Amino acid sequence: MFGAIEGTGFDAFAPEFEGLLIGHARVERLWTGARWSEGPAWFAAGRYLIWSDIPNDRMLRWDETDGSVSTFRHPSRNSNGNTVDRQGRLVTCEHQARRVTRTEHDGSLTVIADRYDGKRLNSPNDVVVKSDGSIWFTDPTYGILFDYEGDRAEPEQDACRVYRVDPATGEVTVAADDYLKPNGLAFSPDETILYIADTGATHEPDGPRHIRRHRVGEDGRLSGGEVFAECSAGLFDGFRCDRDGRIWSSAQDGVHCLNGDGELIGRIRIPEIVANVCFGGPKLNRLFVCGTTSLYSAFLNVNGADPLA
Repeated sequence: MFGAIEGTGFDAFAPEFEGLLIGHARVERLWTGARWSEGPAWFAAGRYLIWSDIPNDRMLRWDETDGSVSTFRHPSRNSNGNTVDRQGRLVTCEHQARRVTRTEHDGSLTVIADRYDGKRLNSPNDVVVKSDGSIWFTDPTYGILFDYEGDRAEPEQDACRVYRVDPATGEVTVAADDYLKPNGLAFSPDETILYIADTGATHEPDGPRHIRRHRVGEDGRLSGGEVFAECSAGLFDGFRCDRDGRIWSSAQDGVHCLNGDGELIGRIRIPEIVANVCFGGPKLNRLFVCGTTSLYSAFLNVNGADPLA
């Protein structure tokens, strides 16, 4: 019989999940005061975490050395998803500017993508960088539907797509175009699989609330795309893989842990809707969690799949 592990903030739905926990570790709330937290990204060299507070048009910085939180960037163009590239630079999806940017080592911004086929993007949402330097991002319309997380506008694109930016040429190409609202995405540890969430249920009562699984070819093309897992509480938004290929995903009731077959084996209970997560800390064994208004973390008996994820 499995369920809540008393006093910990964890729920085990399969025996294997208990082995992923540290007996005395607990869920910690590190900070609160946001309106909608998103896009955590860990910077190992500086031992700090960057994340977005989209409606407040700012990016925040949590310092592991002293637990302090400061404003990293304001205004942030209603930044959403963030990641770190292979050179340790911040890559950001900006709702208001409808673009993907890179923060260079000197602090300047480089525009990675703001158009496809000569038309403005919708509102880039989440982003990952593959080991070959290619940048992959999702582009639903959430940032242009209201003025709360961007600027209300009519879409110029005729679909919500997943895009790939070529590392050599900077060319933006379509990786997938059969999503209603593509959202979070992450590579498997060996990068042979790309997982992509579809949160189309926000706009259609029977719309998708799942993660799909694509095989990644050597040429960067995707194949497959079968449903990997359906969300049992709200929607899957942002997620990351651990080194053994399990997925740790945001959901309405916390963080869901899915095994390689897409089965829900455990949950980290968070008292707010969760938007996104990432692994961090010197050993990548600390999961950082963006709840609606707060930043949480939990030490685990697993390690993140990628030192830059």
